[in-house]
Amino acid sequence: MSDVVRWGAFSCALVPFVLIISGASWAGAAGTSAGLALVTGACRALLRRSERSAAGLRGRAAGRQRDRSGRSGARARRGGRHGERRTPVD
Repeated sequence: MSDVVRWGAFSCALVPFVLIISGASWAGAAGTSAGLALVTGACRALLRRSERSAAGLRGRAAGRQRDRSGRSGARARRGGRHGERRTPVD
C-alpha cells in the first residue's frame, strides 16, 4: 500500500509542474493538484479499510476449530474419546 501512496503523492507534485510548463494557468494547476490529493487520500483510506477487514477475516478464520466430521463451534471443542455418546457400563 505504501508504494501506491508514494506514487500518488509524486503525481500530486509532478502533474501541476507539467501543467504549468505546458502553459496552463496557476489556478488550474492548483485545482488539479488539490483534486489529485483528494483522490489519493480517498484511495489510501479505502486501501487501509480493505486491509483491516481482510486481516480480520483471516484472524476469525484461523480461530475456528473443527472436529473430524467438519463441525465447527462448541461441539468441535469437546474432548474425550466418544464426545457426546453416553453408553451404560455393565
